Amino acid sequence: MTTSTESGFSYSQAALRELVENVLADAKRQGATSCDVDVSEGVGQNVSVRLGEVETIEYNRDKGVGVTVYLGQRKGHASTSDFSPQALSQTVSAALAIARYTAEDDCAGLADPDMLATQFPDLDLYHPWDCSVEEAIALAQRCEAAARAVDSRISNSEGATVSSHVGQSVYANSHGFIGPGISSRHSISAAVIAQEGDAMQRDYWYSVARAASDLEDAVAIGRQAGERAIARLGARRIKTGDYRVLYDPSLAGGLIGHMISAASGGSLYRKASFLLDSLGKPVFSSIVNITEDPFLPRGMASSAFDAEGVACVQRELVSDGVLNGWLLGSYSARKLGMRSTGNAGGAHNLLVRPTAGDFGDMLKQLGTGLYVTELLGQGVNGITGDYSRGAAGFWVENGQIVHPVEEVTIAGNLKDIFMGIVAIGSDIEMRGSKRVGSILVEKMMVAGA
Repeated sequence: MTTSTESGFSYSQAALRELVENVLADAKRQGATSCDVDVSEGVGQNVSVRLGEVETIEYNRDKGVGVTVYLGQRKGHASTSDFSPQALSQTVSAALAIARYTAEDDCAGLADPDMLATQFPDLDLYHPWDCSVEEAIALAQRCEAAARAVDSRISNSEGATVSSHVGQSVYANSHGFIGPGISSRHSISAAVIAQEGDAMQRDYWYSVARAASDLEDAVAIGRQAGERAIARLGARRIKTGDYRVLYDPSLAGGLIGHMISAASGGSLYRKASFLLDSLGKPVFSSIVNITEDPFLPRGMASSAFDAEGVACVQRELVSDGVLNGWLLGSYSARKLGMRSTGNAGGAHNLLVRPTAGDFGDMLKQLGTGLYVTELLGQGVNGITGDYSRGAAGFWVENGQIVHPVEEVTIAGNLKDIFMGIVAIGSDIEMRGSKRVGSILVEKMMVAGA
């Protein structure tokens, strides 16, 4: 097996391709009626500093092979981190042994051959960062120092971290599909603690990107972390009532995530979704439009194919509030009597179209109400849509921030929250797979003092 030291990888793409082809051939020899194989390798570096001193230096290297075999419609899966021919053959044997004792499932099996990807465009996902440990330490120190320099009330620090990771993979199945993958992911973050009297507040900031050149400046990240912590000092509760609520862009993606979870195959065929029977119906207010774009250059969830090799497609997932499609892999699609939507492994980049201006404009539209910057707890019921989360943020009057808020709970039902969206800002969060600005909800119950 040939090797490659490019960006620290031990194996070339050709070597990984040879490996999966050998595993597929071995599975066939051992009696599998069909098989799929996923091989991956990752290399990463993580450096953390705290109070100016190096706290951790981590270097990780991992690799693995996952083998799924089918005996008719009985399925078995096994994995290994040993790439030797003997270990790979034993892994195939272990998967087959599991399949022999597994009940038949008429929905089990590989993705339909006619749905598999045939084109693999370059989505610009691979940008290795030549950042030495010494350079990473210096970056983290500058980031943390900028945070601590914001104000004398920054009393302590949880540190700053600089991370870099590259990974490559090959997925193949016995339909003849072989799909390569290679990507990078880099980040810089800082978290500090502000203190005034006996009161302490913590906040953070971070940047993540495929290419180091797309990261925010380390000093700017630190400064933002410090400013956010200071802004929270003097927080207090507010009176219980029904208020307008503005979700910060960093939290707005979570609201969209609840919809994605409820519209995903596993929740649907188990009848554990508050969106059952909602396909083709309004689930949001009419201003909401969401595009799923797997082909976004440098996107954090970009890919030409899903975890089963099914070709990804760009689509309007939500149009004028109407839910146009589910998110299905092959198994859940068969359970529902439908076809895969290319979402085995999850949703791809979700782009939520703004309807309003920047953050200042969104504060004006909020008028008087609660601007939420942090959510606590996991009080979301995916079956009923009931929603109750601890929250912190800022009280706003006449479009102006008045004081920070803590120890409140915001509650409602996701169906009502989605329908109550009245504006979406152009202050778009670019760091994750959901690109959305701040979201203004007409009315939610806020439990405070």
